Amino acid sequence: MMRQYELVEKVSRYNPAVDEALLNRAYVYAMRAHGSQKRASGDPYFSHPLEVASILTDLRLDDATIAVALLHDTIEDTEATREEIDRLFGEDIGKLVDGLTKLKKLDFITSEAKQGENLRKLFLAISDDVRVLLVKLADRVHNMRTLGAMREDKRQRIAQETMEIYAPLAGRIGMQDMRDELEDLAFAILDPERRQMIQDRLDEQLEQSDAIIGTIIETLQAKLAEYGLASEVTGRQKRAYSIYQKMLRKGLSFEQLSDLYGFRIIVSNAAACYRALGIVHTTWQCVPERFKDYISVPKENDYQSLHTTVIGPYSRRVELQIRTQAMHDVAEYGIAAHGFYKDRASEDGRAMQELRKESLAYAWLRRTVESLNGDDTAEEFLDNTKLELFRDQVFCFTPKGRVIALPRGATPIDFAYAVHTQIGDTCVGAKIDGQLMPLLTELRNGNQVEIITSKAQVPPPAWEQIARTGKARAAIRRATRLAVQSQYLGLGRSVVERAFERASKPFDVEAIEAVLPKLAHRTVEDVFTAVGRGELASRAVLTAVYPEAKPVDAGPAPVRQEGWFGLEAATSFQFRIPEERAQVDAPASGGMGGDGPPVRGLDETMTVRLHTEEPPIPGDRIVGIVTPGEGVTVYPIHARALAAYENTPERWLDVRWDIDPAADRRFEARLKATTINEPGSLAEVSTIIGKHDANIDNLVMARRGQDFHDLMIEVQVRDARHLHQIITDLRSNKVVSTVERASGEATVDTPDAAGDRAA
Repeated sequence: MMRQYELVEKVSRYNPAVDEALLNRAYVYAMRAHGSQKRASGDPYFSHPLEVASILTDLRLDDATIAVALLHDTIEDTEATREEIDRLFGEDIGKLVDGLTKLKKLDFITSEAKQGENLRKLFLAISDDVRVLLVKLADRVHNMRTLGAMREDKRQRIAQETMEIYAPLAGRIGMQDMRDELEDLAFAILDPERRQMIQDRLDEQLEQSDAIIGTIIETLQAKLAEYGLASEVTGRQKRAYSIYQKMLRKGLSFEQLSDLYGFRIIVSNAAACYRALGIVHTTWQCVPERFKDYISVPKENDYQSLHTTVIGPYSRRVELQIRTQAMHDVAEYGIAAHGFYKDRASEDGRAMQELRKESLAYAWLRRTVESLNGDDTAEEFLDNTKLELFRDQVFCFTPKGRVIALPRGATPIDFAYAVHTQIGDTCVGAKIDGQLMPLLTELRNGNQVEIITSKAQVPPPAWEQIARTGKARAAIRRATRLAVQSQYLGLGRSVVERAFERASKPFDVEAIEAVLPKLAHRTVEDVFTAVGRGELASRAVLTAVYPEAKPVDAGPAPVRQEGWFGLEAATSFQFRIPEERAQVDAPASGGMGGDGPPVRGLDETMTVRLHTEEPPIPGDRIVGIVTPGEGVTVYPIHARALAAYENTPERWLDVRWDIDPAADRRFEARLKATTINEPGSLAEVSTIIGKHDANIDNLVMARRGQDFHDLMIEVQVRDARHLHQIITDLRSNKVVSTVERASGEATVDTPDAAGDRAA
């Protein structure tokens, strides 16, 4: 374990003005606070924060960051408090240590909610000071290096989290070396056999190619020197996980890979980079479509280099990265590299502060933190962050030439939200390279995109499935929430109030507000809306406020019952009239009298039937489809089944209703409804339908969660107006959450629905 004076010496090598007193105080305090605590390996716990501090000294970070590394687990894992840290080390260090402390004392509903809230807290701390992130990443690196002593299930969980969040996060702020190590360490745990196989092959290749690699480096240096260009050329073997990803991405076997080594040419300035590129390309044949210019258009993590692949010495494929030393520092250390220049101007005379202002990695962090101000749940924030972390980029342009970086697969919807949230919310169309194109179009590198907007537009919820960026999805969700909140807020509050009443507990909004972190929602209104939409059970709200409460269940375990008896206790049943209804097949009657469907426009000899899956009713626009040998089937114009006949227009017939006003004829229609799960709700629904002189022909009911039932009801109505009156009355009833006309069989999708139908 590193001694106190050894740590001070490491810092003093790059910072002669080191604050020895601060580091000594932090060292002694952390060592005493952790006391006799042990890690899973049996090592003293204090060895962990000490190693984290050592990792950060390699990044040449300031004294305060090193002190935070020593103290970062004290509030979380010892008796130390934030107040004590503030008093002994100052509020700035106290704030950084607090930002690294997990919210482990809260009782979250799901593990995803806990992970999301901890990530949210981390990003909030990063928004104040990016050094929090640097300490967190160093902490994760050391934990991954020493994960062997953990239980297998815990190793798997931590490795998966590292692969999904922390490794790509390191990459997004430009710390590529740290990302490579984290990915490789996680790969060794998640897929040890494949990783070992690739590593063994790499070791074999190294033995065979070591001399060739040295020769390639010497040849490149000699050729550049021949043209009077001073350079430093290095080469290194790629890591196992990087090789594995390339094999997956390109569908290649290990034997087919020809570029297992990467070479870097470091020159004095940007102009020399392009000069070196010219020398390389005029000396060796370049591989088509393998050149990328990240100097002219840097990546979002500030990465800058020229990339090319040539058929180099010994007819070997040689991957080259050409950059300056400053570019190399940023490529290896990302945001941390900016600290190297904090006391002097950069090579072109700009101050470090200007570099920070123009940093793309800082801009990405700011955008991510801005999303915290939205109303996303913890799980949604976690998903959005993962979306932002995992993405290869395409670069598109606004009409004014502004570069917009987007993930591969992004659409104009993502582009619109990247420009501005208001542009995204009001987007109605897009021109790509001057041509009007669908909003589903996948954008490509170099596209110029012009967004067409309308103040009357509201983003449809379906856009969330189309969007590829976390920012776009979060904005669409916010717009959708605002649109539906008024509908579900009151309903959800009513359901929660009833749950509290049944449990004989007082309903208290302030008490619910106090347990919002447990429920993974930001406001009480969000909780009520989630309950109203069926996303959160009222039981969860009740037990969060009153853990000792025993909620009254609205019904027993799912069962199926025939008939009307016991309906209020049933959670899943199907009711059907005992008589089988005969399919109506009859000659067309010309619309007057007879037993056939009352439609005009057909030959009287034709057999006519109404489509059974999506039955039309008078008032619907209808169309007839001719089937040779079977007759004509009448569909409503909105029927999904009509899509099958789009390429056979000769089978379509123009038909229309011919209803006798004096005849009280009924037609089948289907309703899909969601009702509150409480005694009497089904009776209220059936009473409303009966009040309107409509007959229930079939009903399927199933419980959805703790608070709602889904109903599929077949009713006999006179026409579309009659059906609309029933729907309007149902919607005004307090026990009905939603109701709409439905198509398809009278079934509802539930875990036991298949068993019900088979019974």
